[in-house]
Amino acid sequence: MEISESTWAFIAKHRREDVRDVALHAKHDGDVDVPFALEQIAGWQRASLKLPDWASHDGLIFPPQVPMEQCSSQFTAQYKARLAQRLLDGEAVDDADDSPTSLVDLTGGFGVDFSYMSRVFNRAIYVEQQSTLCDIARHNFPILGLGHAEIINDDSTAVLDTLGRASMIFLDPARRDDHGSRTYAIADCTPDVLTLKDTLLAKAPTVMVKLSPMLDWHKTITDFAGAVHEVHIVSTGNECKELLLVLGRGRCASPLVVCVNDGQVLSYKAGDNSDNQTPISDSALVACNTCNTEDLPAEESANGFDSSHWKCLYEPNASIMKAGCFDVLEQRFAVHHISPNSHLFVAAEPISDFPGRAFVIESIATMNKRELKQLLAGLTHANISVRNFPLTVAQLRKKLKLKDGGSTYLFATTDAQGRHLVLRTKKRKSGSL
Repeated sequence: MEISESTWAFIAKHRREDVRDVALHAKHDGDVDVPFALEQIAGWQRASLKLPDWASHDGLIFPPQVPMEQCSSQFTAQYKARLAQRLLDGEAVDDADDSPTSLVDLTGGFGVDFSYMSRVFNRAIYVEQQSTLCDIARHNFPILGLGHAEIINDDSTAVLDTLGRASMIFLDPARRDDHGSRTYAIADCTPDVLTLKDTLLAKAPTVMVKLSPMLDWHKTITDFAGAVHEVHIVSTGNECKELLLVLGRGRCASPLVVCVNDGQVLSYKAGDNSDNQTPISDSALVACNTCNTEDLPAEESANGFDSSHWKCLYEPNASIMKAGCFDVLEQRFAVHHISPNSHLFVAAEPISDFPGRAFVIESIATMNKRELKQLLAGLTHANISVRNFPLTVAQLRKKLKLKDGGSTYLFATTDAQGRHLVLRTKKRKSGSL
């Protein structure tokens, strides 16, 4: 791609400025490609938040807005690379084979996932049907130090037909239809991984698929008819970003489920009884802070746990909520659910490694006016959450006459006895009640 030095100089000079202001005052003289420069400034600004490693490299070319929106973040791409390394190490042990390893990314896109995962393999093939993205990849990959990357501009299914054996195949099926509208069902994405499943596994013993976090992962496992060996629900900043499936040869009745939110990792076997829901060790999982817990006997619900002993409140992170593994939480940690539908947990003692947010309970009230008055004493502001409660946040805020914000957190919920409760809490500092 031929880009003039003056265009690069213009981008470097203005890349930290508001793109609209730059567009308004840009002079269309010399050989500066202003439309291209504006696109690059906007792309670099998105990358500086989403892909800081990439943004630190001078001379990279960023694609238009949609590919930038669709590409993985640095955190999720690095997670895939660690996962690929762990799967590759396991395959090497099983095969006792020292032959070169290879990755084929059949849906290359902007190449973020490929750029991190490919470093784990001796050979890496990037496949993308859009020629513009292939041109960008040819420009960017050498700058990123990916000298071993092979770029193929072709349709993924056409390449799959001619592909030899690979160590791993990665796919991130396109989730937009011909009109640009979002799609979520696997069969509506391109390519259709369900249809290609057997062909993919004939080419590689391990296939990693990135899917929408909107999907019902239980149904997805069923749809793949035993080919799913692992499910990774990946969140960052307590926002669920990706659903990763690891497909393998041979039928798997109880896939490993891994719930990830930044440094929090909880793993268990889906469908197993409580005796087999043991956490995976750090070395066997990924280079992350895995919950260091041991199985505990199932705890009683908060219905049988006197509320005078409710000292701490725990709210599971986004990946746990998506997984719905609330029984596992009670088996792993000394917590009690307030009610089966509230998805909030209480405990008598602080828990340092609970996968979610932790709060200290200051007081508890029913919706009785006198109790509420005591609970709200001195409060003008509060952060309000409702779980399994008849009022919305806006309705409850209006009823309690509180402004948003402050250091107090109110949780309104319903306990196992059907009582509507409001818990006044503060965020728990590490090592304190």
